[in-house]
Amino acid sequence: MNRIQKTMLLIAGVGLLACSCADNTKTKTETENFKYLIDEFADLKIIRYQIPGWDDLTLQQKEYIYHLGEAAKYGRDILWEQNFKYNLKIRKVLENILTKYEGDNGCNNYQDFLIYAKRVFFSNGIHHHYAEDKIIPTCPKEYFQSLMEAVGDGELCAELLPAIYEPELYSQRKYTGTKKDLLLSSAVNFYDGVTKAEAQKFYNQMRDPKDPRPISYGLNSKLVKKNGKIYEDVYKIDGLYGPAIAKIVENLEAACAVAENDTQKDYIQKLIAYYKSGDLRLWDEYNVAWVQDTESHIDFVNGFVEDYNDPLGMKATWESVVNFKDNEASKRTSIISDNAQWFEDNSPIDPRFKKKEVKGVSAKVITVACLAGDCYPATPIGINLPNADWIRKEYGSKSVTIANITSAYDKAAQESPKSALSEFAWDEAEIERAKKYGTLTSDLHTDLHECLGHGSGQLLPTTASNSLGEFNSTLEEARADLFALYYLADNKLVELGILPDGEAYKAEYDSYIRNGLFTQFSRIELGKTNTEAHMQNRKLIAEWCYEKGAAKNIIEKKTRDGKTYFVVNDYEALRGLFGELLSEVQRIKSEGDFKAGKALVEKYAIYIDYDLHKEVRERYSALQLKPYGGFVNPDIVPVVKDGKVVDYKVEYCDNFLKQQLQYGRKYATL
Repeated sequence: MNRIQKTMLLIAGVGLLACSCADNTKTKTETENFKYLIDEFADLKIIRYQIPGWDDLTLQQKEYIYHLGEAAKYGRDILWEQNFKYNLKIRKVLENILTKYEGDNGCNNYQDFLIYAKRVFFSNGIHHHYAEDKIIPTCPKEYFQSLMEAVGDGELCAELLPAIYEPELYSQRKYTGTKKDLLLSSAVNFYDGVTKAEAQKFYNQMRDPKDPRPISYGLNSKLVKKNGKIYEDVYKIDGLYGPAIAKIVENLEAACAVAENDTQKDYIQKLIAYYKSGDLRLWDEYNVAWVQDTESHIDFVNGFVEDYNDPLGMKATWESVVNFKDNEASKRTSIISDNAQWFEDNSPIDPRFKKKEVKGVSAKVITVACLAGDCYPATPIGINLPNADWIRKEYGSKSVTIANITSAYDKAAQESPKSALSEFAWDEAEIERAKKYGTLTSDLHTDLHECLGHGSGQLLPTTASNSLGEFNSTLEEARADLFALYYLADNKLVELGILPDGEAYKAEYDSYIRNGLFTQFSRIELGKTNTEAHMQNRKLIAEWCYEKGAAKNIIEKKTRDGKTYFVVNDYEALRGLFGELLSEVQRIKSEGDFKAGKALVEKYAIYIDYDLHKEVRERYSALQLKPYGGFVNPDIVPVVKDGKVVDYKVEYCDNFLKQQLQYGRKYATL
């Protein structure tokens, strides 16, 4: 899954928690006046998204989406627990303080606590959702303790306050360094007392290198060492996270009863069987059935899917997205997927790594109706699933671009008075190119990345899917990005009518290099390393191209008035570099060349030039823009008449903290 992340004043007391909602029966003027940006704090902005096309759905379709959405939201506690073993206890303390504290909530210390609470809610835990470093409150530890004691949680102070405040204790959700053990030094709750070497030995003993359809070992379990023995604690209805999974299953059963067709009912039943047993073969059966459903209007993701948070790239966090197809916007992605074989055949990679026959590539643009788990509040704008390489090879993949989310990002940006583009672009030509083509080429980059990039190429028969270990996520995202970047400049896109002319792609090349080399580091605390897989991927590509093109000045570092800019001088040559690096990254993946992959990531993806880092943070801070964005969900509410549900309406909540507390009350299971 490709995750590309593109304030209301603090009000004390009960007033802060008031939620103003309105149903979806809006006039055109009301819709045009819809407010997208509803809150800003720390480095975050909170955005609302609309659900266009909701009123065109049938009652049965709305009911189906409603139950899928409830199933999605009941997985919330699982993610919190997966991210860190103390997260749920800390969240419940925050909820108690926010709802029960009767002291002075207008003082600076309380306001600092309030910002901390909102940051923790946004990140689904006490570690930053992107940078993965621990978020430490700015209010004093003694004050935090007084709040806990005031609401009856004083007995938890000794257990929780060190985890919250001590900088070196559980300092990173996922440790990415080389000096300590990856697992023992990571706060993420996938392993208990198990070292990297022990985990790798455990799973290597389970794998059959001759199995052409290997299951995703470890995907849905916690690996525990107890009394010297290592075992898996499996996520299932009568196992780990059972109470939450039971509620997910209950709502999936309700959804199954009102599904659009028998195909949906079949794979929902397979998903339920998997949740009941924890059997990963059933997970594969579900994915095979799900990926072949390309006709249904409504679709969803639900399960333990992405392994980005696992230091070993094996264990998956829980997530869900509920959506329906945007028929008009999907015409573009349909053209791309219909030509998948041409793109594969003409890719600049070794013929050994090309698929002779591209199967089952489907792509569409969707309207999301509910985000949950690891897709909420921060969400991807594009998705490509399933992740198992053998399923992709034999049955294909589904790719989506989330239209109403990208639209909400754009609309929220328009509500901000200042622009990062005008600050970091070199000249007016670059700015005008971005304004003319930027939205289109950005969306198309996502389409190519998801629709074709992740599904392109193939492993050699002797290569295990986990050969790249902890570097797999970064290299896989780099591979998909490079595929998209290479083909954005191909005249084939003009021939297909997707791009208006041969100049449009330059807007995305400008943006990608500017972001990869410079502007994305506004998101990272000064002096820290670059740890998130997607940010590492972008840095790797941009840094590698900058270095390789230095002799020909393909990308030039310029300064003006003491400010740094990165300018593309030769777009055609840059495309050549993208192709060259794509060829190498595909070789690394296809051959499972761990050593070469490790060398690429460690040289180009992790370490940030201190002076550039300091400059970009200062310039970004001066703009008063927030580098990260996330969302509140609309509420889908049954309309009951004479004891019968006659409709489902959409209510747009405009208070982030209110929604977090609502979810804590309604969907708490663990």
